[in-house]
Amino acid sequence: MPVPLFETIADLEAAPAVMAEYFALPEIGAMARARGYQEVMIGYSDSNKDGGYLTSNWSLYQASEALAPVFAKACVAMQLFHGRGGAVGRGGGSAFAAIRAQPAVSVQGRIRITEQGEVIAAKFGTAESAASNLEAMTAATLLATLEPQKLSAQDAARFAEAMEQLSATAFAAYRGLVYETPGFKTFFRQLTPIQEISGLKIGSRPASRTKSDAIEDLRAIPWVFSWSQARVMLPGWYGVSAALEAFADKALLADMARHWPFLQSTLANMEMVLAKSDLDIAAQYLPLVEDKAAGVEIFARIRDGWNRAHDGLLAITGQSRLLEANPALDRSIRLRLPYIEPLNLLQVELLKRHRAGESDPRIREGIELSINAIATALRNSG
Repeated sequence: MPVPLFETIADLEAAPAVMAEYFALPEIGAMARARGYQEVMIGYSDSNKDGGYLTSNWSLYQASEALAPVFAKACVAMQLFHGRGGAVGRGGGSAFAAIRAQPAVSVQGRIRITEQGEVIAAKFGTAESAASNLEAMTAATLLATLEPQKLSAQDAARFAEAMEQLSATAFAAYRGLVYETPGFKTFFRQLTPIQEISGLKIGSRPASRTKSDAIEDLRAIPWVFSWSQARVMLPGWYGVSAALEAFADKALLADMARHWPFLQSTLANMEMVLAKSDLDIAAQYLPLVEDKAAGVEIFARIRDGWNRAHDGLLAITGQSRLLEANPALDRSIRLRLPYIEPLNLLQVELLKRHRAGESDPRIREGIELSINAIATALRNSG
């Protein structure tokens, strides 16, 4: 079946109108009704790169909810195809929590989800883990379909209005850094190992859609993967701090975090990203940036954003430290961190030598091995 894809923020906003026109085509409407359902794909990766973490998640939620009445009017069952990646910046995290956080009208017994990268081995590498993960997704789909709504209509409207404000603030902060800061694209390409990742023979497509070095043309997978390697993980949290700080009603924020599965899932995934990032390690990559003054200024904005996101998250969740409410995940991450730090320091040294022109093939091989090792240790980084 033809499957329309909506991925950027603008595409997601236009999805209901596009699908209404789609079903209005006599042949398409008849085929969809004869088949019994129509699939629509919504993309996490490019919506995140386009609008940042919070706006991406909210736009996906809104599109999912707004598509339901379009399908109902066309008398066609809807099957959303969630184009998730491994990293939180590409829709990663707990599939169970993600399905439970969907608008109830968007599931109705049908859902399709991609699993990519190292997540495939982690979730489906053995028969036991595969069965466990498939059972969890099936259970989540049944619950999302059959369980009564947790929120009253009044709370749902109140929370949605608040999210509109939060999303707008986060969007402006993210776009202000990534697309409106002079020199940011050069900073990104020099701070992270994106150049070296682009040369790896591990993907079916080039890192950029064109020969341009613009972030708009960069594919989302290397964008997220590069930030993970340098331990910044910017696509999984940047912009949220500005949104939390600017929102005046902190009691409402705490209420939303306690009772709304959508925000609970969004914050839980961001919390995991913050726990895996390390701005002190990331600072070791700063000497790779040629424009020292610009590098220090941009990195200071990123570090400040991380600190405020960290404090804001703890404030609305009532925790004293990251992952306090999830001790199993906390232990798992803490056990791996001591092994990742020397890998990052080794990677920085090898990148310096490689970019200085040293031609020893062992340097190139060492960079590739460090990229693989850090990705394996972080688990959901690509």
